[in-house]
Amino acid sequence: MAADDRRRRYRAIEVSDEPETQRERMKYILSHGVKEFLVEKAREWPGVHAVRALLDDEPLEGLWFDRTQEYGARRRGEEHERNRFTTLETVTLSPLPCWEHLSPEDQKKRIAELVREIEEEAAAQRAATGKPVLGRAAILKQNPHERPNRPKKSYAPLVHAASRKVRRELYEGYRAFVAAYREAAEKLRSGDRAVIFPAGCFPPALPFVGG
Repeated sequence: MAADDRRRRYRAIEVSDEPETQRERMKYILSHGVKEFLVEKAREWPGVHAVRALLDDEPLEGLWFDRTQEYGARRRGEEHERNRFTTLETVTLSPLPCWEHLSPEDQKKRIAELVREIEEEAAAQRAATGKPVLGRAAILKQNPHERPNRPKKSYAPLVHAASRKVRRELYEGYRAFVAAYREAAEKLRSGDRAVIFPAGCFPPALPFVGG
């Protein structure tokens, strides 16, 4: 991605197993829409939001568009309805690892506590700055494809951790992973097809050889 292109794609960032780190990440996710003064309450966000699924048991459903089949149909010159190659998918949310031992009721209490903190903190900031919320109706009038005038320019961290010790351990583990991957990739390019790569990664592509 170019240095001047701040439109981020998805990036997986390691989160430590520290309970405070996991709680902070959950709070950050649930705060979207409220912390930007777009809505006053998390449940008021008109788009996709995990809060209603976590607290109200609202199903998180959406359509999966199979672009491969759509592309194949276009190549064959076939006309089809827009939803011919779609599948209804339901997202199942798992509890935070540090909360897995809690009952569903206690997990909801923890989530509700986070939401209350988010909304109270945002209300205090609005009171201090005098800035009102945009509101649900104004949000729905926005063009979803427009870019902000001043996009966020901060860089994503390599890891999320609460303590310096754990952060250092994650950094060292990642460096060891990269070193092992590069060594295995070099062996693969040299002809060793039996080389073992680190768990959780994909080997690099080899040159295509026609049949």
